[in-house]
Amino acid sequence: MVSEVPGRIEQGKPVGTWSDKYTTRNAVAGLLVSGFENSVRALLAQVTSNERSILEVGCGEGYSTRLLAETGLPIRAVDWSNQVIEEARSLHSHLSVHFEVHDMHQLSAQQDSADLVVALEVLEHVDDPHWTMGHLVALARHWLLVSVPREPIWRLLNLARGRYLGRLGNTPGHVNHWSTRRFVQFVGLYAEVVLVRTPLPWTVLLARVPDARRRASTAS
Repeated sequence: MVSEVPGRIEQGKPVGTWSDKYTTRNAVAGLLVSGFENSVRALLAQVTSNERSILEVGCGEGYSTRLLAETGLPIRAVDWSNQVIEEARSLHSHLSVHFEVHDMHQLSAQQDSADLVVALEVLEHVDDPHWTMGHLVALARHWLLVSVPREPIWRLLNLARGRYLGRLGNTPGHVNHWSTRRFVQFVGLYAEVVLVRTPLPWTVLLARVPDARRRASTAS
């Protein structure tokens, strides 16, 4: 089964991936991760042929960045954690990706916008998901690609494998929880949800950012 990796804390917060799900040889875990990655690839294929740049916010150790690099587009991948950016640079030095230490609060639409903005397994970690979604919309010229764990399935699977029992299956650092329906509704407040994929146990959305809504978000 998926095993835990030593938890890392930076500035009092959990950082990085707290399991070996991307590197495990367990067949079941590998199948789940493959389903997630194939869903991301399918959504990327819908938009990247017409776009010129990608900004990934909250890239972590860069496991999702590998998928973005398959598009051949210029990619900036940012995370606030020095630890995980150092690891991403080490693990993926062969990729043509600019890994940078940046808090998303420091990113501006004027200097850091991209045609496609990606935030995979990020929104469940943030203290203010509404601010974060508004900011992602402001950074995106055309598209958003976002994902979160699908609840309560995520926590139930953790409990089934005997993990985080004292936390009722909640992974450290997860402070927001959405079912697929609720997540679609949430993202729909900020952008037009175009496609939805539900690889167990995630929800992955592709959303279009209308110019008028992006300008309004930037102005606010």
